[in-house]
Amino acid sequence: MYLSRFLSIHALWVTVSSVMQPYPLVWGHYDVCKTQIYTEEGKVWDYMACQPESTDMTKYLKVKLDPPDITCGDPPETFCAMGNPYMCNNECDASTPELAHPPELMFDFEGRHPSTFWQSATWKEYPKPLQVNITLSWSKTIELTDNIVITFESGRPDQMILEKSLDYGRTWQPYQYYATDCLDAFHMDPKSVKDLSQHTVLEIICTEEYSTGYMTNSKIIHFEIKDRFAFFAGPWLRNMASLYGQLDTTKKLRDFFTVTDLRIRLLRPAVGEIFVDELHLARYFYAISDIKVHGRCKCNLHATVCVYDNSKLTCECEHNTTGPDCGKCKKNYQGRPWSPGSYLPIPKGTANTCIPSISSIGNCECFGHSNRCSYIDLLNTVICVSCKHNTRGQHCELCRLGYFRNASAELDDENVCIECYCNPLGSVHDRCNGSGFCECKTGTTGPKCDECLPGNSWHYGCQPNVCDNELLHCQNGGTCHNNVRCLCPAAYTGILCEKLRCEEAGSCGSDSGQEAPPRGSPALLLLLLLLAALLGTAGPLEI
Repeated sequence: MYLSRFLSIHALWVTVSSVMQPYPLVWGHYDVCKTQIYTEEGKVWDYMACQPESTDMTKYLKVKLDPPDITCGDPPETFCAMGNPYMCNNECDASTPELAHPPELMFDFEGRHPSTFWQSATWKEYPKPLQVNITLSWSKTIELTDNIVITFESGRPDQMILEKSLDYGRTWQPYQYYATDCLDAFHMDPKSVKDLSQHTVLEIICTEEYSTGYMTNSKIIHFEIKDRFAFFAGPWLRNMASLYGQLDTTKKLRDFFTVTDLRIRLLRPAVGEIFVDELHLARYFYAISDIKVHGRCKCNLHATVCVYDNSKLTCECEHNTTGPDCGKCKKNYQGRPWSPGSYLPIPKGTANTCIPSISSIGNCECFGHSNRCSYIDLLNTVICVSCKHNTRGQHCELCRLGYFRNASAELDDENVCIECYCNPLGSVHDRCNGSGFCECKTGTTGPKCDECLPGNSWHYGCQPNVCDNELLHCQNGGTCHNNVRCLCPAAYTGILCEKLRCEEAGSCGSDSGQEAPPRGSPALLLLLLLLAALLGTAGPLEI
C-alpha cells in the first residue's frame, strides 16, 4: 500500500518536473553572479549576468503628500459613509488612533477588518479644486516587475495621473492618465493597454477603464506592467528570452520600466454625477487602503543582493564594479569601459566583467563613455572618439543636443544625459537648456512647452483665443466653440458674429426681413454737399 502511494507520488513528481523543466532555461539563471568551474588551468571563476530577486518595494519607500496638511483629522471632521454617500456621521480625528487615517496606512498589512486606509480632507473648499500629490521615493533606481496596484477605499477618482521620475524627483514624466472622460479631462482619446502593440508599447495613454463611482467592486486601479511584458514574452510570459532580448537591445524599453520615484496625482475625486452636490461636500474626498509596487534594485546585472541599511538601498556589486547601481568599474579595474551585464545569450547571459587596467594613451579620460582616443598634433591634446550615452566633448563631459545634464548623476554614469522631451508642437526646437527647460513658441509655457499662457488654447500647439467667456465675447447671441471660433446665429457672420450676413451679400432691405444700420438722412447729405461747395469757393486760408 505504501509502495503504491510512493510510486504514485514519484510519478506525479516526474510529470511535474518534466513540465517545469523548460522554465529555468526560458527565464535564465540570473540568480548567481559567478560559479567555480574546472579547466585545464585548474579551478577558475565563471562569471555570468545576475540580478536581485523581485520583491515588494513598498517596504523601502518614503512617502510625501502635497499639500502636507491634506490628511483628514486636524481639525477633526465628519465625512460620509463609503457605501451610502448621504449618511455623513463618520469621523476622522488625527488625535485618536481609532479614528486617524495617516499616510502609512496605505502600506500596512492588508486583511484586517475593517480595513485601514489613508484619507484626505473633504472637499469643503469647493469650488477650489481638491488635488493631492502622493510621492513615493526610494533614493535608488529600481526596475518594475509587476503591475502597480492602487486600492481605493473611496470611489476611484474622476481624474488622476500616474507619473515617474528617473532623476530622484527632479523631473517628471507621465506614465498613464486616468479619467471618466479622457477627451474632456486631458484632450486625449481613451485607450487601454490592449490597444497597444510591440511598436507602440511605450505610448503614454489615457484610460477610462478604472474611473467609476461608488461601486464596491470598483476600487482598484492598475498600471499594467505584465501586459506590456506580454507583447514580447507571450500571454503567459513563457517566452522571456524574447523580452530579455528586447530589454538588452532597446535602452528606451529598459528605461520605461525603470524609476527612482513615482507620483500619484489625484486631480478630481469621484463625483458620480455630472454636478457636484454642494449641500453634501463631505461626500467627496480621497481614501487609499493599499498601494503595491513590485520590483527589484537596478544593479545593471552585476549583483544578486540589494541591502537596506541606514534607510538606503544599495547593490552589493560583483564583477569588479562599484556604485549604488554597480554603474562603474572599480579603481584599477578600468582596462575596458564599464558596460552593464547582458541577458544574452540565454540562459546565463554575459557578465561584461571589469578587467584590470592596462597602460593606454596619455590623458585619455572619457568617464567611461568611450574607450577610444585620438591625439591632435596641432592642438597637442588628446580627445575622446565616439562618445556614447548621448555625451560629447573632449572628455565626453558634455551632453548632445536634445539632452541635458542629470544633476544627480556622476559624470561616469550611463544616465548622465537625459533627453529633453520638448513638446514638438509647443517648442521652437528639440533642444533645452542645462536645467531641462525648452525654448517655447509664442503663447506657450512650461518646462517642456506643453502648456498655454492665458489668452491661448491648445490646438496642435498653443493658438491665440479667437473668443472666450471673459473678454472676447461672441456678439448677437453667438457661442464660443473651444476658444477657436464663434458659432453665429443664421443671420450673423464675422469673427465675433458682429456683421449681418445680408450686408456681405448686399441684400439687406425690407424684402429680406433684415435692415442694415442707418447710413444717414438725405438732409444731412445735402448739408455736407453745400459745406463742401462753400469751402471750395472761399479760396485758401492765409495764416
